[in-house]
Amino acid sequence: MQNTLLSLLIWLPILSGAGIILVGNGRDNTARWLSLAVSILVFVLSLSLWSGFDSSTHLMQFVEKSSWITQLNINYHLGVDGISMPLIILTTFITILVIAAGWKVIENRPAHYMAAFLIMEGLIIGVFSALDGILFYAFWEASLIPMLLIVGIWGGDNRVYAAIKFFLYTFLGSVLMLVSLIYMSSKNGSFSILAMHDLSLSASEQAWIFWAFFMAFAVKVPMFPVHTWLPDAHVQAPTGGSVILAAIMLKMGGYGFLRFSLPITPDASLEFSQVIIILSLIAIVYIGFVALVQRDMKKLIAYSSIAHMGFVTLGVFSLFLAYHPQYPEAAFLGLEGAMVQMISHGFISAAMFLVVGVLYDRLHSREISTYGGVVNSMPKFTGFAVLFAMANAGLPGTSGFVGEFMVILGTVQANIWYAVLAATTLIVGAAYTLWMVKRVFWGKITNPAVETMSDIGVREFFILAILALCVLIVGLYPQPIIEVMHTSIAHLLNQALSSKL
Repeated sequence: MQNTLLSLLIWLPILSGAGIILVGNGRDNTARWLSLAVSILVFVLSLSLWSGFDSSTHLMQFVEKSSWITQLNINYHLGVDGISMPLIILTTFITILVIAAGWKVIENRPAHYMAAFLIMEGLIIGVFSALDGILFYAFWEASLIPMLLIVGIWGGDNRVYAAIKFFLYTFLGSVLMLVSLIYMSSKNGSFSILAMHDLSLSASEQAWIFWAFFMAFAVKVPMFPVHTWLPDAHVQAPTGGSVILAAIMLKMGGYGFLRFSLPITPDASLEFSQVIIILSLIAIVYIGFVALVQRDMKKLIAYSSIAHMGFVTLGVFSLFLAYHPQYPEAAFLGLEGAMVQMISHGFISAAMFLVVGVLYDRLHSREISTYGGVVNSMPKFTGFAVLFAMANAGLPGTSGFVGEFMVILGTVQANIWYAVLAATTLIVGAAYTLWMVKRVFWGKITNPAVETMSDIGVREFFILAILALCVLIVGLYPQPIIEVMHTSIAHLLNQALSSKL
């Protein structure tokens, strides 16, 4: 009997979301509880992926395959490995927190709001588990629609502009990816992603396909210079939208590089790795300085996300320069560091945007100058906020340090100056993060309204405490995550370096 766990994880939240829209009209509390129950159930089911996962093999697991469009040899083909499985669990985990965070805040059509996140959860899980190119593309593009609605309906004053800009950037960037998938299927008669990994392509074919994929994945990460949609989307999105966007949707770009660019176009990835590394370093250094001058907390954290995601692409592509037959560990460090960074950034970015959301719920302002001395009226909340700020700055002992440190260690073998530039984020990141903390939380109360702010309640405490635990566990003991992905990363390394081995 074929395993149907992945289909359940995809379609249960999608169908439940559709049902909540129908039954939740006028029954706001019912919609909230149903959404929370479904998100918890999906998370519990997703843990079966971890408990039943065999980390000793690189082969796809929990595989489902059935015919979809027979004439074009398009199949409903699902499966996970050590790269995609942790990202699916991250998705199901963050969705619970997003629904809980919007419990009291969203008063305008809460049923539709909660349903949009459930539907998006299912579509994103589809992205991480699809093994057919057209199925992947369908989930990839469909996941834009709920986010477009979330920003466009529940966002800020300039929400329509931000929503359209987000949609156009990400949609147009993906069109070339579809052309590449169709071209490769014409060469081997299949849209199977695993078959594409074994496809023999000329140098020019690889170059064209590499840049086509690059446009889709770079916009999603987002990489410099196609990053400008992200700050607008974050500033205008509701808190839950910002959390999902930063914690989950940006990881789709990093995943795309690992699943498509490296194994399908290894020679082109090697040839253009210097370009990608330079763009990554610009994101890490330059965008860090851009974050330093922001007055809006959300915009500061949005630019911070771009800088931190620069470590993902740096770790992925530095492997080509870091690899040496006598020291293969350096290439491993870069790739595994990129994966750990994606997981870590999922926790930290979610926490940082939730912190801003708590402040915004009380004073309806994201401007740093509005606050000052918050610790005097919200001591418990300040404790969490400072912890997450330290993690965002890469403090040892937190998850923010682990992935970046691994990437820097791998980059040292590629080029010492690249590593030095990347390491500046530990200084610049600390500068803009601590500067924000100082102005918002420490000192005397400068705004009388801050004195009236109430400390976090049980629901908010519970959400932030769970994220704090995750940040500390991954920071102190990342080994379980590294072990589960190691064999899959080793196989990917062999595919990417096939011409050098």
